[in-house]
Amino acid sequence: MIRIAVLDGQGGGIGAAIVKKLKEVFGERCEVWALGTNAIATAQMMKARANRGATGEPAVAYCAGRVDFILGPISILLPFAMMGEVTPAMVEAIGRSPARKILLPLTQEPLQIVGSSREPLPHLVDSLVQEYLAPQLESHPEA
Repeated sequence: MIRIAVLDGQGGGIGAAIVKKLKEVFGERCEVWALGTNAIATAQMMKARANRGATGEPAVAYCAGRVDFILGPISILLPFAMMGEVTPAMVEAIGRSPARKILLPLTQEPLQIVGSSREPLPHLVDSLVQEYLAPQLESHPEA
C-alpha cells in the first residue's frame, strides 16, 4: 500500500484540503497519514478522512522515513515557519526522508518562490493531486 504523509500546522486548512482531495480521487487505494505540527491541524486532517494521524516533532521525525510521498505547503521545509511550529528537527527529518516531496508554494514567511503563480488553494490542490501525484502513483512499484 502506498503511504502518503500530509504535513500541516496552525489550523490545518491546507492539509485538510489536500487530504479531502486525495480521498476524493484515490479513495482507499493509498493510506493517508495526517502529520500535524499541533493537535488542531492533525484533527482537521483526520476530519477530512486521513487514515492515521499523529502530532508533533517526534511523530514527524518517525513517520517521514516511513512514507512514499510527503505533501504540504513549502513552509514545512523552513525551520520556525508557521509561527515557530516547524522545528529544525522536523525539517531535517523531512529533508532526510527518501519520500518524494510535492509541495505547494504557500507560506506566510518572507519568502518568494520564483516561477510559481498565485493561484487559489483549491486550484493548487487540484494541480498537486492530478498533475504531480497521480502520474507518479501510476508508475510507483506498489501501485
